[in-house]
Amino acid sequence: MKKYILILLLAPFFVKAQNPARDYTNAVLWQQTSGEYRALCFQAYNFARLSLKEALWADTSKKTNCVIVDIDETVLDNSAFQGHEIKKGQSYVPADWTEWTSLAQADTVPGALAFLKFAASKNIETFYVSNRDEKDYAATLKNLQHFGFPYADDAHLIVSKGTSNKEPRRQKITETHNILMLFGDNLSDFSNIFYREQKNTFEQVNTNQALFGTKFIVLPNPMYGDWEKPLYQGEKLSDKDKAKQRLERLKSY
Repeated sequence: MKKYILILLLAPFFVKAQNPARDYTNAVLWQQTSGEYRALCFQAYNFARLSLKEALWADTSKKTNCVIVDIDETVLDNSAFQGHEIKKGQSYVPADWTEWTSLAQADTVPGALAFLKFAASKNIETFYVSNRDEKDYAATLKNLQHFGFPYADDAHLIVSKGTSNKEPRRQKITETHNILMLFGDNLSDFSNIFYREQKNTFEQVNTNQALFGTKFIVLPNPMYGDWEKPLYQGEKLSDKDKAKQRLERLKSY
């Protein structure tokens, strides 16, 4: 009888422990609370200043200079949304994301605002190229303008219009501007070669290693990204299916 009582008492714990969304708890807490996260962000943007100066020194283009930045986890921190989802027992619900973006309450990524203001002082424009939807546009602009991000206006905020592929948007910018640097938390923020062309990501990163820290500036994001997609096999997988496959993909000995 005592055994059954113990099982009943522990049942809520087992339910929570088996919640696949909780797999991401450490990742979100690391971004929200660790000094290492802030240090890496400052490191990225501090080094970006040096690289930007070098790029200006070598610049021979007659076009207007610019940098391209992703928004989520590159200039705005959405870890509060991820924490909300975990507490609900979900990994991602589109309606919740829309609710979050509409609040325009995302904080800044450490170092982002100071760097972009520095770039603006050198007459370098900023284009915000995001995969947020058009319905998120107004609130996103409000969020950026609240902190005083330079060039946060209709001419420089470019959201997704039916595709997450950023390459056409990048190419459109090159028609009028010289892109000195690109910033993102996802390799697809820089080029399609890393995920969209079915190439080996490790090999492509190795081949283009000289561009990281000079042309491409990567911000830390342990919470989500294209890196996770290759882990899964199959279609219409549940959160439990994905959790199982994540466990199976871990290297061990």
